[in-house]
Amino acid sequence: MWLTGALLDPAAIPLLIWLTLPFNLLIYGVNDIFDQDTDALNPRKGSIEGARIEPREVRLIVWAVAITNVPFLLWFVIAYPPAAVGLILLYTLVFVFYSAPPLRFKQRPFLDSLSNAAYGLPLLIVPVALDAPPLWPAVIGLLAWSVAKHAYDAVQDIDEDREAGIRTTAVLLGPRGTAVWSGCWWLVSTALFALVSVPVAALNLAIAGVLVVWMLLRPTPATGRRLYPVSIAFPYVAGSLASGLQLAKMFFEVYG
Repeated sequence: MWLTGALLDPAAIPLLIWLTLPFNLLIYGVNDIFDQDTDALNPRKGSIEGARIEPREVRLIVWAVAITNVPFLLWFVIAYPPAAVGLILLYTLVFVFYSAPPLRFKQRPFLDSLSNAAYGLPLLIVPVALDAPPLWPAVIGLLAWSVAKHAYDAVQDIDEDREAGIRTTAVLLGPRGTAVWSGCWWLVSTALFALVSVPVAALNLAIAGVLVVWMLLRPTPATGRRLYPVSIAFPYVAGSLASGLQLAKMFFEVYG
């Protein structure tokens, strides 16, 4: 909303609410349902880093996803322009079929990583829904950034995924190859972010550089696990800087 100049536009409030708990419940609920077999082999699951559900919980999750998402989707069809509705449906379907058969992108090398570019779509969905021009360098930069982060985070699960017969980008390329793959996408995102904010681009390059170089020096799944907290903090740190700069810009435009 900041990027569209419509910080307090009430038309965006339902969309912003949906992008919090409801849509996250859809993403991770569907993922947990279809990943029960592999989650049973993953020591990270069943902790703060991810759930390990019981078969008896599937029905409850399905109902929770439907109840919290369907009303929003129906409202969007009524309230937003067709282009925004199409983007919202694309956003939803990509994440459903990331985990769900028959497409199950997460088991298809490169498609698993590329499909996660969809995490950047809200930067396009919101302005289209509000009939505002998208900030394309930020949109495409976040798409590229999301591709990089997905592959990088999967390095820590290489052994478990290989044992379960899941071929991810990280399994195919290995830790070093994945670091190169992610590093290239992070460089693309840095170049694009620089067109919007040089400080944000510099911070993005610095954090990504630490992650990539460390992985290149110690290319093992264990390194991925050790660096996972840094990767988790990455979007919050960079996003906080971007938000702070945008708020400062808006403040000085009004009161400066």
